Amino acid sequence: MSDAIIFQRQFEALCANVEDFIRGKSEVVRLALVCLLAEGHLLIEDVPGVAKTSLAKAISRSIAGAEVKRIQFTPDLLPSDVTGVQVYDQGRAKFEFRQGPVFTNILLADEINRASPKTQSALLEVMAERQVTVDGRPTPVPQPFLCIATQNPIEHHGTYALPEAQLDRFMMRIGIGYPDDLADEVSILEYGVTRRRAEELQSVMEVDDLRQMIRAVREQQVADSIREYIAVLARATRTHPDVELGVSPRGGMALVAAAQAYAMSAGRSFVTADDVKAVASPVLNHRLLLTPEARIQQRTPESILADVTGTAPVPVGR
Repeated sequence: MSDAIIFQRQFEALCANVEDFIRGKSEVVRLALVCLLAEGHLLIEDVPGVAKTSLAKAISRSIAGAEVKRIQFTPDLLPSDVTGVQVYDQGRAKFEFRQGPVFTNILLADEINRASPKTQSALLEVMAERQVTVDGRPTPVPQPFLCIATQNPIEHHGTYALPEAQLDRFMMRIGIGYPDDLADEVSILEYGVTRRRAEELQSVMEVDDLRQMIRAVREQQVADSIREYIAVLARATRTHPDVELGVSPRGGMALVAAAQAYAMSAGRSFVTADDVKAVASPVLNHRLLLTPEARIQQRTPESILADVTGTAPVPVGR
């Protein structure tokens, strides 16, 4: 049995476990887990009451041995409440560093846009470099380190919009949305959005299994033609007339990693253009800044990306 097939079976078991907790959102769950296995950070952005936090908790509960910590972001939260603080030890007559909640495997940053920009910026270093620097001394966080953040894009009172630099740290931005059909919504009204409490969810893999799957994604070969295709897509966003700020090289690298994970989740050891297209919107939509004219015309990043992927020449073969 090939490594890709083994990976696929582990991935499907993880999907099934999370879907047993979150109702009727198979594609959302799959994309969230692809982001996890590509070792990327995930931003879940949607209206209240659609199980954003429940999805993040279900993912974390499915992995045994993974340390999980949660921060409820509020306007009075300080950077030291996130990264940690130096505390004076009288007995030893010296300062020692008390680690903050970012020193974990999975960090759930709930309602991240409710914290001040100063506190939001405390995550910039750890999300990009997997380390925290305090008083000039860098301290690495556990591996893997994954941040799953939630935010409500509708409510503006008491919130602080994430700056472009912060958004760029997230590999994917996804929404959950309302129930897909009437039967799902009736079922939710009877049983709730989730079938049971997150604490009752059984794990389906160990944290070492997660590390191996992340390593398998990282080591997967990507053809030069696919890398060139991704570069063409990124460059096309920068020259699109409706885009003021296009996709950066970091965005292109994120798209490569996400396409690798998506291909592995399908049991394939190679990446195709269809894999790239499947993850292009969630990986790139939050990296585009549209022109004022485009916003007046109610263009969206998703429609721009549909234009770009629809017109870019697709590589032939593997």
